[in-house]
Amino acid sequence: METYQPIYDAVRSKIGNGDIGAAVEAALRDANISHHVSMVAENYRCAAGEQERPCVLFRPTVFIDGDQWCALYGENLQEGVAGFGASPADAAAAFDAEWYRKLPSSNAALEPTKTA
Repeated sequence: METYQPIYDAVRSKIGNGDIGAAVEAALRDANISHHVSMVAENYRCAAGEQERPCVLFRPTVFIDGDQWCALYGENLQEGVAGFGASPADAAAAFDAEWYRKLPSSNAALEPTKTA
C-alpha cells in the first residue's frame, strides 16, 4: 500500500472538491484528446472511402492471366470490366479506373481534330 500512496495522493488532488466530472474534464483537456478524436474521425473517413471503391462494391473475380493479375467483373473480357496489373492491388486499381472510363462517342470519328 505504501508504494501506491503517491499515486493515490495525486489522483485525490486532481479530484479536489469531490467533483468527479470536473476532474475527468480537466484530465481530458490536459491530455488534448481532441487531437486523438480528430485522428480517429479521419481514419474512419479513409476506411469508408475504401469501402466505396468499385472493386470493393462489385467484387470482381481476381485471377492470373498470363504474366499479370486480372480483376474481371462479368462473363468475359469483351463484355465485362477488367483491370490488369503486376499485383492484385494494381489490378484492383486498374479495375477502379476502368469502371469510370466512358465509352468513346460514336461521333468521335466524325469530329475534326484540333491542331495548335
